Amino acid sequence: MLKTLSISNYALIDELQMQPSPALSMITGETGAGKSIMLGAVGLLLGNRADTKVLLTEEKKCIIEGVFEIGAYGLGDFFETQELDYETPCIIRREISPSGKSRSFVNDTPVKLDVLKELGAKLMDVHSQHDTLQLADGKYQLGIIDAFAQSQAEIKVYKTDYSDFRKAKKAFDTIQREAIELQKEADFNQFQLDELSSLTLQTGEQEEMESNQEILENAEEIKQKINELLNLFHDEQFGLVQGLSQVQQGLQNLGRLAHKFDGLKDRFQETFIELKDIADTLGDEEGKVEIDFEKLDEIRERLSKIYQLQKKHGVNSVEELMAIEAELAEKVFQVQNLDENLKEAEEKLKAAEKKMLSSGELLSKKRKSCFSVFEKSLQELLSGLGMENAKIQVECKSVAPSNSGLDEVEILFSANKGSMPQPLKKVASGGEFSRLLFGIKYLMADKMALPTLIFDEIDTGISGEVALQMVRMMKEISKEHQVICITHLPQVAAKGDMHYFVYKDNNSDRTISKIKLLDETERVSELAKMIAGSNPSSSAVESAKELLHQ
Repeated sequence: MLKTLSISNYALIDELQMQPSPALSMITGETGAGKSIMLGAVGLLLGNRADTKVLLTEEKKCIIEGVFEIGAYGLGDFFETQELDYETPCIIRREISPSGKSRSFVNDTPVKLDVLKELGAKLMDVHSQHDTLQLADGKYQLGIIDAFAQSQAEIKVYKTDYSDFRKAKKAFDTIQREAIELQKEADFNQFQLDELSSLTLQTGEQEEMESNQEILENAEEIKQKINELLNLFHDEQFGLVQGLSQVQQGLQNLGRLAHKFDGLKDRFQETFIELKDIADTLGDEEGKVEIDFEKLDEIRERLSKIYQLQKKHGVNSVEELMAIEAELAEKVFQVQNLDENLKEAEEKLKAAEKKMLSSGELLSKKRKSCFSVFEKSLQELLSGLGMENAKIQVECKSVAPSNSGLDEVEILFSANKGSMPQPLKKVASGGEFSRLLFGIKYLMADKMALPTLIFDEIDTGISGEVALQMVRMMKEISKEHQVICITHLPQVAAKGDMHYFVYKDNNSDRTISKIKLLDETERVSELAKMIAGSNPSSSAVESAKELLHQ
């Protein structure tokens, strides 16, 4: 519900503010006074595009702001999806700067124009005699039938089942696609896996084999060098051990002669023990070194295979090759289990499809159950709106499952006796469309939470009892929903809970449009002028009073 509308620096409007009735508000005024300008401003608030031509004063920005009570509209999910703060009342603001830049805000959070447009459609429904494209849209017609049939529960169940079906279909398609790709690579993956598995790779073996290869390749020279060193250690006449033993004995003798040399003796003893240990280690290593050309060939061959596979797979270690082997083993395993996985996914898909089709059929049944009542109810309303020969027919055909169900609904219409009902986009004139959509919205009023309804001169071309019937229906709608009506008929304007008058003010340097909330005396005067012109007679004034108090 619109609580407050503020417009500044837009077209002929300098500053304008209105607080429409929560029920039925009427807006009247002379042709060109600015009623359509107000609707243009509202359109900007709802996401229509704009340029700098809308600025009254080119140096100032245009600001249009609407304050809405949105508690009844169930918009929590929308605000969450768009990452907006959900607040009620909700403030929507549109700004157009002198440079032409447009900015939109919802509760002071900047939003893109398409978000504003989507939200605006949920808050206000502007309907004029020339705005008929919406009713011709198949999705809109299906929404009308769903609202009339009260099929929200069935829609909710179906949409859940449809979502589950889509997920199952996606899962099946993914597995099937992967299966095709895996099957193409199956033989090659198996070959690569066999190639790696045949080596029975072990963590750390490459480093160990490279070390052993180094020793085996130089075994003869290593043994020779070790033996030469051992000779230097153990030669009976000139060996290091023999000489160092003599030095050890000499230091012991010095120590007995003077304690000062005890420290040297201890230091030498440590060095002598270390050197003997080196000699012993060299002896042990010499014994371990083998001249084994067969073993060397085995190591070279295995390392060669490892190096080839590392180059082939673009890695540098055995551990990385082992990781590739595990990955290939998983791919081969998947191929070996393709049939089972595909079968399981297909069974889930069939079960989800069956469930979706079942809930879709229930939804279709609920929709079809209301067709005859909808047709009859709308025909009766149209008859009261001056279309006595109007005929309504709802056609439904089955279509491929979609988010909206298994049905494609089309409302057929004929305004003239003897004419076969045809699709709305082919047969209805502007005035017929206007009354048809008005009748539909009247039917919907007690079925759903409608946004604020703005009717822009939909009473054009009608008068008398038809006009009175239309305004009675507006009053009925306004018991549950906010209605704003721009009208040129006094019998319609008289029934509003509030009456706003739009007029041109020529007192300043430039003409500007203004709006005024009329009190009862002013309403009588305005209605009298609508009846008899700018200088109404006393009888016109009495007629105005009568209209106002009927």
